[in-house]
Amino acid sequence: MKPIKSTIMIMCLTISTLSFAQYTDVINSNRPGVSRSAFSVGTNVLQLEVGPYLINEKRTPALRTEVSGFGVDFAARYGLLWEELELNIEGTYQNDTKTYFSSIPFEEDRSNFKHVALGAKYLVYDPYKNADDKPNLYSWKANHRFKWSSLIPAVSVYAGVNYDTENNPYTAAGIEGFSPKIMIATQNNFAGGWVFVMNLIKDRIGTDQSDFQYILTLTHSFSPQWVVFGETQGIKSDFYADNLFRFGGAYLWSKNFQLDTAITFNTKDTPAVFGVNLGASYRFDFHQDKESEHIDNGGSAKEEGKRQARRNKTKNTTSTNKRQKRDTVDFD
Repeated sequence: MKPIKSTIMIMCLTISTLSFAQYTDVINSNRPGVSRSAFSVGTNVLQLEVGPYLINEKRTPALRTEVSGFGVDFAARYGLLWEELELNIEGTYQNDTKTYFSSIPFEEDRSNFKHVALGAKYLVYDPYKNADDKPNLYSWKANHRFKWSSLIPAVSVYAGVNYDTENNPYTAAGIEGFSPKIMIATQNNFAGGWVFVMNLIKDRIGTDQSDFQYILTLTHSFSPQWVVFGETQGIKSDFYADNLFRFGGAYLWSKNFQLDTAITFNTKDTPAVFGVNLGASYRFDFHQDKESEHIDNGGSAKEEGKRQARRNKTKNTTSTNKRQKRDTVDFD
């Protein structure tokens, strides 16, 4: 974006709010954007997310510099034990050339991980879990009107650890080794395919580069395959401060594969930032519903699967009849 985040397809979110589970039938990615959804990928789901990018930074006041290069954002996420729990590793690697425009210009080639973190996220509150919000088969307006209950967000907490190498050109001097990282992530799923995600992050706690970050992401799906988003990210520390803006979209290629793209920029000149990225997310889906894992009628799992298929077929037939009936009713 678990319904998503930014997540993969916001349609997933709509589906998940009806099924009251973390797992959805289609991939739920944190891409596009850099915020993290409040929801996990689902138990026994391994998800890989990657985004190569081009970056250009120009500093014009005082000592004039320019950075030009490329990098890649990456993440691996796995749902373990409970639907609410997700383990993940994420990071950013960058390779660039920094040019100093002094009386004698010179260049510095740089490459390293800007950050690498290993952590766990847990959903502590899900307002959709016990919600009785069934769709109205006879009114489009009723299904799309604003609901005050949607202002109550899902909330998850994250705890992890960073690892920084010695003499990293992308961190403050003396920053190396392990440092804690914590985050609160909230998510609101509104009617009409709108999703709002907020992250509050405290990074590299206890070091000389203890960053505070906030990320606000608004996503909108206007079809089952296409989603657009806008995002703002604030970063504040003694080493670096910025306000970044991102806009882009994503396309659901298949239920396990998503493509995305975005641009990043800011509004200052210390330095001015502009970046373009292309991304992809892929899911290895080994999820099994709990109701099919525990069979208490003495039958085999295969037989239970057949019975479940027959029940689904009956439900689909009933749903089709309802849709046909709905088509004969005037909408609001």
